[in-house]
Amino acid sequence: MIKIITPTHFAFFSHDLTMGKDTATAAFSGGGGTYTLKDSVYTEHLEYFNLREWEDHTFPFVVTIQNDTLTQQGVEKVEELGIERLIVEKYRRVSK
Repeated sequence: MIKIITPTHFAFFSHDLTMGKDTATAAFSGGGGTYTLKDSVYTEHLEYFNLREWEDHTFPFVVTIQNDTLTQQGVEKVEELGIERLIVEKYRRVSK
């Protein structure tokens, strides 16, 4: 997954590394929106996504940064879809 964070927005793009061999779902996903960061709580407001049912939801995460790695951890919850799952994502900075 690639994530881009600007001073006001975030965007992500994910590609199926198994090349579709174990799933019938789309091989690509992507979305983005605005975010806030207060103390160590990073809250994404998902404005657009390839699965429209996820749009207009807010997801809070606790973030930590160590050297060139950002780790975000939190619960993705979309009640109307019956989704409530803990996620941990790690991103390594590739340029400044």
